Amino acid sequence: MKKALFITLSIVTSILFIVGIVFIIKAVIQPSPVVIEKIQFSSDKDCDGLNDLDDIIEGARKEVQNKTVYRSEYYPGGYPPEGEGVCTDVVWRALKNAGYDLKSMIDLDISKHTSDYPRVEGKPDPNIDFRRVKNQLAFFKKYATNLTLEVKPYDIENLKQWQGGDIVTLDSDEHIDHVGIISDKRRRDGVPYVIHNGGPKPREEDRLLYWEHKLTGHFRFPNQ
Repeated sequence: MKKALFITLSIVTSILFIVGIVFIIKAVIQPSPVVIEKIQFSSDKDCDGLNDLDDIIEGARKEVQNKTVYRSEYYPGGYPPEGEGVCTDVVWRALKNAGYDLKSMIDLDISKHTSDYPRVEGKPDPNIDFRRVKNQLAFFKKYATNLTLEVKPYDIENLKQWQGGDIVTLDSDEHIDHVGIISDKRRRDGVPYVIHNGGPKPREEDRLLYWEHKLTGHFRFPNQ
């Protein structure tokens, strides 16, 4: 009986010792979580007490909460039904939550500067133009703050340039353009999550480093 108790205690002690060693190793090897300063952004288009970047994050998260079904269609009038959409719909809906009408702004700029939008191919179509990634990319290049495409884990100065509410565009592996909103949620190393709809429904997930070599644009709207 005493021998069995001794063996049991020895096993338990060994397990606790191993767990303790693992915990110590992880604490030594794994750096502390990086704290990234949130920038002060003064613009509040809809005057709701939240700055535009916070409104944009909130609007993008609504797409996740609503479980918008990924569906790529052509809609008379331009707008898809509530509950349907693609990646670009996350963006205009997020900006709408901040008080901006992205469709009107893009349609107006295309009508005045059609050649700035190669995807239009000289034939503006308000029913679809504002929902094309290349047209959103062209618009934000002109009217948003253009920011770094580099993502450096644990680099505070670099990661401060990546703020929740920023907009990112990229070319995917399938050579299909994609766009998303930067989240204010971050990994331990400071790299932010992305809110996007790549099908079947919108997600807020850790994708930015996976996308880094494919990024074509990183923007903050409005330009300040």
